[in-house]
Amino acid sequence: MSTTPIVPELARLAPVGVAELVDRAALQTRVDRKYVVPTEVLPRLLEQLAPQARVLDIDGGRTFRYKSVYFDTPQLASYHCTAYRRRRRFKVRTRTYVDSEQCWLEVKIRGARGSTTKHRLPYHPWDSGTVRPGRDFVDEALVRESIGPAAGSALDPVLVTEYRRATLLLPETASRVTIDTGLTWRDGTATLRLPGLAVVETKTASAATTVDRMLWRRGIRPARISKYATGLAALRLDLPDVPWRRTLRRHFRGAASPAAPEPTISPRPEQETSCV
Repeated sequence: MSTTPIVPELARLAPVGVAELVDRAALQTRVDRKYVVPTEVLPRLLEQLAPQARVLDIDGGRTFRYKSVYFDTPQLASYHCTAYRRRRRFKVRTRTYVDSEQCWLEVKIRGARGSTTKHRLPYHPWDSGTVRPGRDFVDEALVRESIGPAAGSALDPVLVTEYRRATLLLPETASRVTIDTGLTWRDGTATLRLPGLAVVETKTASAATTVDRMLWRRGIRPARISKYATGLAALRLDLPDVPWRRTLRRHFRGAASPAAPEPTISPRPEQETSCV
């Protein structure tokens, strides 16, 4: 995974620690906007933000390696519920903070009214590729959130994502911004990398942030992108991809490694599976 191209610019920002970041911008109820941004845009963006933004700093580090393993049923119930925009859907993953060797098993539930609930269990990094040690935790969370049919179904590792993340605090609006670079996806047979692109996400209580407005002025608008679903759709051309088709066509097509067939845009077979 390539290193982030924004280290010099991040070094010029004032630091903020984890405790203060959480205290000032916990944002339990929030509006998220995601953007796919050319990495060449980032240095100037950070330069403009320098007077008002602070960057998460942990022991002198300002970018941190993330690795997520996503799990799904044999019928890809989690993926299909997202692809068909089911009001209630779920996601199961392990997230490893590589630099600190901390790992969590996470179950995310999207509710009927658009709310998202996250359940987290401390996990051993050695077990990041399996849900077996935390299977009871996963099933309890799914049943509690009325995603019962998925409980008890086999959950296998389907996709691995890796990237580097920098996190900014915008104190005036108590907002957070994450910048993910070095984006890589692997599904076991193919690898996809987007070295020239970053995913920028703004997290705010309501109104648009300074970063949103800066990107809008550059003609960069919010994009539909899910690291799990969009990445899997880019690697597996047999899957339905309607929610992310524009993002896939613009940014992902042709980026897969030679291990996978050359992607082409073509009609896809209709597939569906039950998740509730």
